[in-house]
Amino acid sequence: MSEPTPVWAVVALPLALAALTYSAAAMDAGFRAGSGLVAPLREGVRLIVQQRRRTLAPDVLLVRIGVISLPAAALLAATVIPLGGTSVWGLSVGVVWFNAMEVVAWASLWLTGWGVNSAFPLVGGYRFLAQGLAYELPHMFALITAGLGAGSLDFGAVAAAQDDLWFVVWMPVAFAVYLLSALGMTFWGPLGHPVADDLAGGVAAELSGPDRLLFFAGRFALLTVAAAAAVPLFLGGGAGPWLPEWAWTLIKTYAVLAVLVWVRQRFPVIRMDRFMTAAWMVLIPATLLQTLVVGIVVVN
Repeated sequence: MSEPTPVWAVVALPLALAALTYSAAAMDAGFRAGSGLVAPLREGVRLIVQQRRRTLAPDVLLVRIGVISLPAAALLAATVIPLGGTSVWGLSVGVVWFNAMEVVAWASLWLTGWGVNSAFPLVGGYRFLAQGLAYELPHMFALITAGLGAGSLDFGAVAAAQDDLWFVVWMPVAFAVYLLSALGMTFWGPLGHPVADDLAGGVAAELSGPDRLLFFAGRFALLTVAAAAAVPLFLGGGAGPWLPEWAWTLIKTYAVLAVLVWVRQRFPVIRMDRFMTAAWMVLIPATLLQTLVVGIVVVN
């Protein structure tokens, strides 16, 4: 029988997620316009008091489900990621759960794009489905490679298996593909085609007020969770000198998050057809080869 989850972990999870999500939004504002730490707060207040706009004959229920499910998926995915050596939900197949919650983002964007009954958001939803089909297989292979190296799909066990050598050292392809797919699942930076300017904002084009706030907060939260998952998967979890495990986990998460946020301002948005070609011709063969190498090492 598994041990009960410590109360501090249940309390710390949403607080850590909220703090890191806000810091990601503040970093992004700083990179884009040199704004200070209060820029996300000002924008949040503006959207809260802004009156909602509606298109003709929208499906309000679908839009609400789509908007709310994005931050909900991020929070549910975070429950299996250990903060230090403890997670809210010590699931033996936590990697599978994490991947399943990421896929909820597909439904979130599709329902939002479809529900507002407008052309640009609908096209943005189709773009995300195409993007999801392209990044999800390499992403799954990258997750499987880390699980194969540890012989487990439990995040805690994967982190513990890196006591001697972090997986990023001998699984660099899987790590790189994971970071790229993190951009894909959060429609961020070069993979931000579903919300690109050529569609007047794509999926989010018709969102306003609290709906827009929840949507983009969920996007930043999902980016934060993706960065946090990279720590036990490839960066040794909370391992590190002098500081406690939870501190190293937060430091490593913040470092990965900073890189992901920075990428947005340094690379142009990739056309979807080119990304799909690269995914099938380069990313999938590369991750399969990485998985093969790891399998041979583990067996021997």
